[in-house]
Amino acid sequence: MSFISSDFRTLLMSRHLFVTTALPYANGPLHIGHMMEYIQADIWVRFMRMQGHRVHWMGADDAHGAPIMIAAEKAGQTPEAFVRAVAATRSRYLQGFSISIDHWHSTDSPENTALAQDIYRKLKAAGFIAARTIEQFYDPVKGMFLPDRYIKGTCPKCGAEDQYGDSCEACGAVYAPTELVRPRSTLSGAAPELRQSEHFFFRLSDPQCVAFLREWTASGALQPEVLAKAQEWLGKEGESDRLADWDISRDAPYFGIPIPDAPGKFFYVWLDAPIGYLASLKAYFDGGKARANGEDRSFEAFLAAPDTEQIHFIGKDIVYFHVLFWPAMLRFSGYKVPNRVNVHGFIQLRGEKMSKSRGTGLDPLRYLELGMHPDWLRYYIAAKLNANVEDFDFIPEDFIARVNADLVGKFVNLASRAAGFVAKRFEGRLAERFDLAGEAMLGQIAAAADEIAALYEAREFGKAVRRIMELADAANQYVDQRAPWVLAKDPARARELHEVVTTSLEAFRRLALLLAPVMPTVTREAGRLLDAQMDAWSRLTDALPPGHAIAPYSHLLSRVEERQIDALFGIAAAPAAPPTAQSAPKTTAPAKAMSDDRSPGTITIDDFAKVDLRIARIVAAERVEGSTKLLKLTLDLAETNDEGKPRLRTVFSGIQSAYAPEALVGQLTVVVANLAPRKMKFGVSEGMVLAASETSEDNRIYLLSPDEGALPGMKIS
Repeated sequence: MSFISSDFRTLLMSRHLFVTTALPYANGPLHIGHMMEYIQADIWVRFMRMQGHRVHWMGADDAHGAPIMIAAEKAGQTPEAFVRAVAATRSRYLQGFSISIDHWHSTDSPENTALAQDIYRKLKAAGFIAARTIEQFYDPVKGMFLPDRYIKGTCPKCGAEDQYGDSCEACGAVYAPTELVRPRSTLSGAAPELRQSEHFFFRLSDPQCVAFLREWTASGALQPEVLAKAQEWLGKEGESDRLADWDISRDAPYFGIPIPDAPGKFFYVWLDAPIGYLASLKAYFDGGKARANGEDRSFEAFLAAPDTEQIHFIGKDIVYFHVLFWPAMLRFSGYKVPNRVNVHGFIQLRGEKMSKSRGTGLDPLRYLELGMHPDWLRYYIAAKLNANVEDFDFIPEDFIARVNADLVGKFVNLASRAAGFVAKRFEGRLAERFDLAGEAMLGQIAAAADEIAALYEAREFGKAVRRIMELADAANQYVDQRAPWVLAKDPARARELHEVVTTSLEAFRRLALLLAPVMPTVTREAGRLLDAQMDAWSRLTDALPPGHAIAPYSHLLSRVEERQIDALFGIAAAPAAPPTAQSAPKTTAPAKAMSDDRSPGTITIDDFAKVDLRIARIVAAERVEGSTKLLKLTLDLAETNDEGKPRLRTVFSGIQSAYAPEALVGQLTVVVANLAPRKMKFGVSEGMVLAASETSEDNRIYLLSPDEGALPGMKIS
């Protein structure tokens, strides 16, 4: 395609990628902001792996600092035991949302100690470390020098109140704690005292640092808006005094890495935290995981190799550390500097910052415990993300509508309709060829692969999934035009039917591959259904072979229910999650009969005779504006009005998330024809279509339809 430049074609060459995400502070559970970043990085990493590139993704807990020390003291634990307990919870989140990090480590490790001290020694030998006596705030009540984050006051730059001692959340300014106006200790509330102490500084203001940072920030490593901010911090040529030297030491008591040859002094947590990226990588190599992942070089050789790309994913709140301190530390200690720093915004709830205390938080673990599918959230986040540093909103109604319409109504619906015909009519085997009318549709999907690949690589995930859904629309339009439910009524057209449903399943396979970086769990289940490998982008051209056998269809994805969202945000209780809630959907066992206490009781044949069940043809279907559940169905029951003209009925049915409305047109279904009309805010419903589910609370819905030969108006008895 002409859309793809020759630059993108270089992606076809194998790349060696060292990827990191920001290290969560080990003082509590992961929150939705962490998971948004991990999902964003995971989509990109999975895509790069599907392209054949070798990716090593490192994670770790940021385990040092006074906050950890103080929290451990309150918990009656040592800092080491405290961070181990927190670290033990991480796998529930990472596995629950299919985060494919290769190795998880800790900054409280021998590797991090050795690397931090090595970098410090090299910076000192190169003349980039200076010792100075400073005045520092001391809490006379707690008997300790106060970390920056335990001092609050008014920002000296913009006047915002209640700001921390190292940076202002309102204007982004970075300053010394002593510059705060009306400072106070957050530990005791006391006014801190100024006391003298010798500290060590990284000479960020050195002209060599400034010159390097101007060159590196302009090298393409940063997004335009991040580059603009970095240039603001750096100032123009000749303004070397714009950058202040960085205080990298703290006094005992402090939980951290000791500074060599400086008893009672420890590295400030922000010095050793990013070094934790390298420490995790070293543990990964030294422990043999890298070799198992196809990497035969040593840690040192891999890190120094010209073809190794170092890629960071971070939030906008820690840009200063990652685009100034971190690359300068690496450069002047002889280590490789980052090739790219990908910065993202925050996730909000309806435009408001998420806060668990205010009841506006989305707890990732609660999400999983409620049995909500991880791929729902992954898809929704992907649909909202782009390559810019932008905040985005989680809007519950939009989440329900987008997941149900796109994933259930468009994507999964392709497989559920076609696979049933293959199993029932053709012994579970595909046709010898595709439907000729569907070749153009399959060609559209194949032709869009490079365009979508370029969007994934550029982290334009929202554009990528929108393009994929456009292709899903085309596939569903093809199915509607070929109408396999009509072909199935004519035995003479069995071959035609076979080719149509085979083409539909091939479209589903290709769409599943395009969505694989976003939806790994559903893609894995799609591979099981189709008995097909789904691990490489190149498999888009590997069509399912003639006569290929597929597995019996089992439910791939249920719809989102409003009650689940209510429970997620604490509005209402929800039933406990099924045992497989956090894993891939399994083949559903036959539903058990209701126990006696749940039974509605027996009825007589006379009771049953009161229910008028009729065959109806769906002549029109549309979504109901203002509802996430209902479809408006127009039904033909072969009735006439008083003038002898055909009469159609309107029925509102809660099947929106299970069926695309356009896919229902022309199908036959079963209706309770003598149900009293019900007035709803959307209109009057003149009956009820019948559907099956395993239990009354089940999300999986299957519309009933009669066997071949049935006609509208026929009575069921």
